Amino acid sequence: MRVSELTEAEFRALLERLRRQADWGPDDRRGALNHITPQAVLAAAAEVRLGHAVSMAAPVRYEQMPDNPQPASHEMTGMHELAPADAGRLNEPVGLAFAMDRIAINVHGDADSHIDALCHVSFDRALFNGLPVACVTKAGASELAIEVARDGIVGRGVLLDVPRARGVNWLEPGDHVTDEDIIRSERSQHLQVGQGDLVFVRVGHRRRRAELGAWDTSSARAGLHHSAVEYLASRRIGVLGSDGNNDTAPSSVAGVDFPVHVLAMVGLGLHLLDYLDFAELAPLCAEVGRWSFLCVIAPLRLSMATGSPVNPIAIL
Repeated sequence: MRVSELTEAEFRALLERLRRQADWGPDDRRGALNHITPQAVLAAAAEVRLGHAVSMAAPVRYEQMPDNPQPASHEMTGMHELAPADAGRLNEPVGLAFAMDRIAINVHGDADSHIDALCHVSFDRALFNGLPVACVTKAGASELAIEVARDGIVGRGVLLDVPRARGVNWLEPGDHVTDEDIIRSERSQHLQVGQGDLVFVRVGHRRRRAELGAWDTSSARAGLHHSAVEYLASRRIGVLGSDGNNDTAPSSVAGVDFPVHVLAMVGLGLHLLDYLDFAELAPLCAEVGRWSFLCVIAPLRLSMATGSPVNPIAIL
C-alpha cells in the first residue's frame, strides 16, 4: 500500500504534538498505563464469556535463523547427569534429584515475544517525559525500567486483524498499517478501540514466516504507519502490540528509523509488545465473532531492565 512519507522536520513536529498530548506531569513514569483505570479493568472482566485462555506469545526459539542471529540458549544444569552411559545401570537407586536449567535470551531480538520498557528508546538524547538518556547506564535503567509494570497490565484487549480486513493472509514486508486500515478493521470486526484498551495489531508476520520461512526482518517487515499511531493516540490506548516489530522497514520517515517506537514510547509513554503470535487467538475470535477479551500481561520483575520476555494471555 502506498503511504505518505514524512520529512524529519514533519516527524519532529508530530512527536512534539504527541508529547503534549501525553502530559501527565513531570513526575510521571507510567505514561499511557495511566489510561487503564480501575473502572476499565472492572469493565474488562465482563469480556469473559467462554472461560477460554489463549497465549499470545510465540515459543522461544533456540535456533540461529536469518531473523534470529542471537538465539536464546538453554542449558541443563541438573538431573541429566544421572543418565549413565551403561543402560544396564538405569535401575540403580540414586535418591532425590532435581532437573534444573538456565536460559539466556536477547530480550529485544526479532524472534521472541517481548515487551519494551519506556527506557528502551531515546530520541535526541531524551526518553519519555524529557528524562535524560543518562538514566540508562551499563548497570541498567534507573528510570522507566520494566519494573514500572511490576503489578502486571490488565485491561480490555482488542485484536485488529488487518490482513483479514484487506482479504489477504498477511501484509508483505515493507507494507504499512495506516489509520484507514485501523478504521476498516474496527468496522469489519464491529468494535471500536477505546480509552485504556490493550491494542494488538495483526500484520500476519508469523503466518508468513511459518509458510515461507524466515528472512532478515531488520531490512524488510510490515508494520504500522505514523498515521496509525496518531489515530490510536487519539483513542488514549494503554498498550500497543503486534505480531511484528510494530515498525515497518524500510521506514516511512526520512532520516529516522523505528519512528513508531519513537512516537509511541518517547512521545506517548506507550509500552510496546513486539513479535507476538496470534495463530490461535485470531481464528478463535473469528469463530466466535468477538475480537475483544480480558487481557493479562505479566512482565518478569527484572530490576533496571529495558524490557522483558512476555506471555500475554487473552481470556475470552
